[in-house]
Amino acid sequence: MAGVSKGAVFEDLLPVMADKLGGEGLIRELCNGFQLLMDKDKEVITLESLRKNSRLLGLQDLKEDELVSMVKEGDLDGDGALNQMEFCVLMFRLSPELMEESQFWLEEALEQELKNAC
Repeated sequence: MAGVSKGAVFEDLLPVMADKLGGEGLIRELCNGFQLLMDKDKEVITLESLRKNSRLLGLQDLKEDELVSMVKEGDLDGDGALNQMEFCVLMFRLSPELMEESQFWLEEALEQELKNAC
């Protein structure tokens, strides 16, 4: 898992979820996960809220440096926290199989768009 220490064991379940739930269902579940992990007052995932709520998603074995790395890697705007979009992007980035599938879908869509333009 990029950005997280080598000691972390990560089973990539997002592809299984995508197959079972479809694209919209997967996004809905990611949004639910965000809601569980976020600081309810700030409406973002902070290091403290991740530390406190991670066990709800089975992440209780992650070490402090792994939690810090997750926030740092996902924090695209540099505010020290993850908004919902940053969280979803991070989850996709941490799923190599979904990244490969996304690349395939993008290429297919571009090919179709080029065919339609001609």
